[in-house]
Amino acid sequence: MAGHSKWANIQHRKGRQDAVRSKLFSKLAKEITVAAKMGDPDVDKNPRLRMAVKEAKSQSVPKDVIERAIKKAIGGDAENYDEIRYEGYGPSGVAVIVETMTDNKNRTASTVRSTFSKNGGNLGETGSVGFMFDRKGEVTYKAEVGDADTVMMAAIEAGAEDVESTEDGHTIYCEDSELNDVSNALEKELGESESTKLVWKPTTTTELDLEGMQKLMKLVDALEDDDDVQRVTTNFEASDEVMEQL
Repeated sequence: MAGHSKWANIQHRKGRQDAVRSKLFSKLAKEITVAAKMGDPDVDKNPRLRMAVKEAKSQSVPKDVIERAIKKAIGGDAENYDEIRYEGYGPSGVAVIVETMTDNKNRTASTVRSTFSKNGGNLGETGSVGFMFDRKGEVTYKAEVGDADTVMMAAIEAGAEDVESTEDGHTIYCEDSELNDVSNALEKELGESESTKLVWKPTTTTELDLEGMQKLMKLVDALEDDDDVQRVTTNFEASDEVMEQL
């Protein structure tokens, strides 16, 4: 998962934090509203809503923003959003998956297409790059919850598939349909997770040099600046030397 895990580090270095954070809060709130509207507004009875709230809390979204997003769904004044996935290729042939929530499909499709073409990529058909990723549940913990063996044992007991432990923390993967059960079991053993969400995990990666990474970052930044885009996943791979130069 090299591309995905390093992406947070890249964003952290780029000095756009305030604007990025404001946009992130609104996207997380939108996910909460949609989850509450589609299912039960009670967090304990709605796994998708529970995960959305947990993810929002992990990103320091204020409690009143979370509560307001749920009330919006209950009140019936929430917009109707369609969840649409776009797939395409970025610079150097990197695979890109764009997940959106939109109240205007035509607007979003047009914007995503033009963003790809303006930034050295091209939008493909659905399924054009999806085969290079597996849909997985991902649960992350800080390094201090335990050593690699402790976390591995907890993950096995919880029914997870794989664990990646580094000095920065632990990332646990499971089948997408098992995420709620696995995350609840892990919580009993390791406590509250840092993050619990569904991800696209690359099965093959594309190695990029510094120029390739800079071009890819430009594309991803442009996509993420669109309010309709919830998240962008790529399958890039880059050396530590390249990452340090960004």
